[in-house]
Amino acid sequence: MLPFIYLYQKLGLRSLIQSTGVISRFSQKLGNMEAMLPSVESPTFPPELPELIQAKGKKRFRVALLTGCVQSVFFSKTNEATARVLAENGCEVIVPQNQSCCGALSVHSGRLSEGREFAKHTIKTFEDLDVDAFVINSAGCGSTIKDYGEILKDDPQFSERAEALSNKTKDVMEFLSDIGLEGNLKDLNIKVTYQDACHIGHAQRIKEQPREVLKEIPGLELIEMPESDLCCGSAGIYNLVQPEMSQSLLDRKMENVKQNRVDYLVAGNPGCLLQIQKGINHNNLNIKTAHPIELLDWSYRGAID
Repeated sequence: MLPFIYLYQKLGLRSLIQSTGVISRFSQKLGNMEAMLPSVESPTFPPELPELIQAKGKKRFRVALLTGCVQSVFFSKTNEATARVLAENGCEVIVPQNQSCCGALSVHSGRLSEGREFAKHTIKTFEDLDVDAFVINSAGCGSTIKDYGEILKDDPQFSERAEALSNKTKDVMEFLSDIGLEGNLKDLNIKVTYQDACHIGHAQRIKEQPREVLKEIPGLELIEMPESDLCCGSAGIYNLVQPEMSQSLLDRKMENVKQNRVDYLVAGNPGCLLQIQKGINHNNLNIKTAHPIELLDWSYRGAID
């Protein structure tokens, strides 16, 4: 779909379609999908990360990185930022080139047989790597991989292997909180609010760690948003199959976003970022969205992208 989305945006068709509202009048579900299309800068796939990224300074850990499906195509900058920040913190990063879907979207939509097959491929890809942690920067992927032990509990060939990989899986902000930040963080001078993605805050019970890490960035003011752990309406594929309820949740989320003036809203899940960006655009708010790992990367590099 990538080249078609690129042409759709670059030829001005998106502006025309959105200004007329014709898709939403024809189908609310299609209109909802169109409104969440990410901005595409190129019709070709972003370059893959190298298979081995050396740690900066003394090596403290060796980790494997899941690049993800949506993440690798539409949020490749997040993957690049993740690799750089891990390297800054003394991590040697392994990025297997034969990665596939982890099965999260299949599991979210109830296609468990399909999800199990994706899970088995992911296990075979990562299980033999001699690493301290399996690092994930997408909440939906992380929560699903941490549940591999449950998803494959009745498979005699994979149940123990699934549990072993699940036990090594860490959300990137959780991992950085555990190991402690190193390196020279520079002043950003921005105001930020944090959205607890459901697959991080509720599914993985990770709430304080991302906030603790963000507070270590000089010049970053973290402002709590009311109901920050309330679902934004993305919820896997919920915004596609239940657009009316999803929109109701998004409207409530945007009312909470408006409570404070911030420069950035950050969340650790691509689905949340796409959903909330849709709400920001609709409400004409002067707020940008980002993954929290990107803010760390900007601080290390001393420049905001």
